[in-house]
Amino acid sequence: MSAPDVTALLAELERSQPELAEEARTAVEWLTGGEPLETVTQLDVCEFLWYTLPIKVGPLKPGGDHERLARSLGRLLQLGGLERYAALCESPTTLHILRTYAREGEDAGTSAYQQALEATGVLPPDVPELQWSMIMGPEELGAHLACSAALELAIVSGDSVDRTALTRRWLTEPRAELGGDSWLNRVHGERLNRWVLGRGPARRELAQPFEVRLHAPVSPQPLPALHRLLSLAASEGSLPLRLAPSPEAARLRELAERELGAISRDGSRLAITDYGRRLLKSRRAMWSAVTRLLLARGEHEFEVSAREAALMLLADGTLMSPAKLHERVAEVVGGEGWHPTTGVEDVAGPVNDLISQLTALGLAFGDELAVRMDRPGQLAALAALRAHALRPRKYISSS
Repeated sequence: MSAPDVTALLAELERSQPELAEEARTAVEWLTGGEPLETVTQLDVCEFLWYTLPIKVGPLKPGGDHERLARSLGRLLQLGGLERYAALCESPTTLHILRTYAREGEDAGTSAYQQALEATGVLPPDVPELQWSMIMGPEELGAHLACSAALELAIVSGDSVDRTALTRRWLTEPRAELGGDSWLNRVHGERLNRWVLGRGPARRELAQPFEVRLHAPVSPQPLPALHRLLSLAASEGSLPLRLAPSPEAARLRELAERELGAISRDGSRLAITDYGRRLLKSRRAMWSAVTRLLLARGEHEFEVSAREAALMLLADGTLMSPAKLHERVAEVVGGEGWHPTTGVEDVAGPVNDLISQLTALGLAFGDELAVRMDRPGQLAALAALRAHALRPRKYISSS
């Protein structure tokens, strides 16, 4: 059967219900964006009815234009044999969402839309390999739509659908339509490229070699110092607060307690937490938690940028003096558009804090004369940079 032709359907609607034809034309143009009607999915229809229509198509009027336009679209889809999508246009859910927008405003309407969309089952969930972005590039949007279409097909077929398993399979399996590539590789490549092309020529030059290096996951490495601390806390039941006199030991205890939440205070002693026990049981979990922590600190994005630049500068095991490291980091973040008032002094705080983390974990050597990462530290730097580069893009709250 050939796909329904929009022009022919509009002509038929013009003959049978001319009062609906113009609004149906407006709706289907917004829905398809000029693409064939056969490419439309349930996700497309829901997002049009529950978000695009009330937000972008004409003024909001209680109980009026938007409901009529939705009904007009439904009639057109019905003529095209798309009864399931047509039913959505006049469903109680659609009417409720449109009236929520009209009566309670955009925030309430958007909340109702998001709840209804989740309930459809066709929204791909976050999976261990990929958290979806709020702001998607072309490759990620293609992956998201493809996964949604696969979920829709499985639901319509009457199968028992494990949404997470299906999404993971659809993302990770080689696909013929991608020339044997996977959607996950496409999304990762897109995110890495966006990360490399960040602010400023100095940062781009520094980050460029990492685009290929960060594509493959970094194998988890042992973290002996942290493992010993957590093992002691688990075997002894608790640790005295004055565990060891060295600055590295004190910093490691602080990191484990305040930054990881792996140990907690119990009076004058420290006890391992449930989360700490989970880290102790899994090298992968401990490695992931620690490497993500390296770029998670700082109340301002400037501090994260400084730490990121330092990791890139040290990731090859280069021996640098702290003064030279601060100078190079200041050059990179200054070129990104940050304008620290005191230059090197502004980056010293976040960079020194990063070095203290690395030395406490046994991943780097650092004193007042020199800083250098050993091989596990270099791998930790790559893992931290990769996690940061592949993170999902989110809207920035103004609150």
